[in-house]
Amino acid sequence: MPAGTATQSNVWARRFRPAPEVPTRLVCFPHAGGSASFCFPVAKEMAPEVDVLAIQYPGRQDRRAEPSVDSIHTLADLVAEELTGWADRPLTLFGHSMGAMPAYEAAARIEQRGIVPLGLFASGRRAPSTYCDENVHLRDDEGLIDEMKELSGTDAEILANEELLRMILPAIRGDYRAVETYRHRPEQPPLGCPIVTLIGDDDPKVTPDEARAWERHTADSSGCRSRATARTASAHVREWWR
Repeated sequence: MPAGTATQSNVWARRFRPAPEVPTRLVCFPHAGGSASFCFPVAKEMAPEVDVLAIQYPGRQDRRAEPSVDSIHTLADLVAEELTGWADRPLTLFGHSMGAMPAYEAAARIEQRGIVPLGLFASGRRAPSTYCDENVHLRDDEGLIDEMKELSGTDAEILANEELLRMILPAIRGDYRAVETYRHRPEQPPLGCPIVTLIGDDDPKVTPDEARAWERHTADSSGCRSRATARTASAHVREWWR
């Protein structure tokens, strides 16, 4: 389907600060257990120069009645279908932690449809071709909660609300199952867009070598960079676009 001819919908994408007249869009994929609202600060900081789309995974917030998707490949298929309707202007994809995987796979799928993103930002996640044996999704509820506390990616108010926490644990477990059982398909060609990787100075989940390995997954090394950072995601996106 040619870019710009599909119908835009709100099934997967949330817009907190719509900017329909700007020349580019940033598509944000949240972390495991995260929701579209995680991307609100980015939308606030980037407005009004950039139209920010936040991906809302099933099983949380306004999609809490839907079953979670526990496969990165399936998730990417569904999101890529949605993104064809937003490709009337150039797209840049940003994925944080688990979100880097569906962002990468969605980028590959829209490229197959002739939509090449301006770039992919992979934050706090090792490259798809690197492997680490993880089994958080197999832990009991308390073990899963301990992992969430350790990574500090979940709102403290949610962690303190046991009733709410128990309601969202199935979706969180599904996210962990998706990312921990994900396997990169070696026959998949490199992306045509550059990849920028971001990791924290003391990131417990990603080593610098694992971050640099993202370079294997792009045919365009012109804009590639890998850096440890304490700056906001929006600051790095702005700098890169300049």
